[in-house]
Amino acid sequence: MKQILKILIAAAWIDGIIQPEERAYLRRVAQDFQLADDPEIKPLLSELRPIQAVECYQWLEEYFGKNPSAEDYQELLEKISGLIYSDGYVDAREAKLIETIQSCDPSNPDCRNSILDRVLRKIQKLYKAAIEQQV
Repeated sequence: MKQILKILIAAAWIDGIIQPEERAYLRRVAQDFQLADDPEIKPLLSELRPIQAVECYQWLEEYFGKNPSAEDYQELLEKISGLIYSDGYVDAREAKLIETIQSCDPSNPDCRNSILDRVLRKIQKLYKAAIEQQV
């Protein structure tokens, strides 16, 4: 649950700002998971430090690298969707994040490559795009 919450917090930062509706959603999920006072989660919820998109995708890579069950995948997808749609607006970066997660569905029999390989390719593309924007 802690890993899912970390990904949710990072996903809220993916567009560069946490909206009030996203903040309320994160606090509610943290309470539901009984992690609001966790020493690792509390600083992330305080919003003192923005979480970069690269970090979000690294946490996704770690999560999917552990080969989550279909139920774990579904829970992450549902929580991320709830967060992203909570403010009534879907940024392009949020849409890419949902697309990345959907491409990692462990129950999809048509997937030839491992989940980790797919996530790595997505991260590489996003990282390359971020580097090109800074040049």
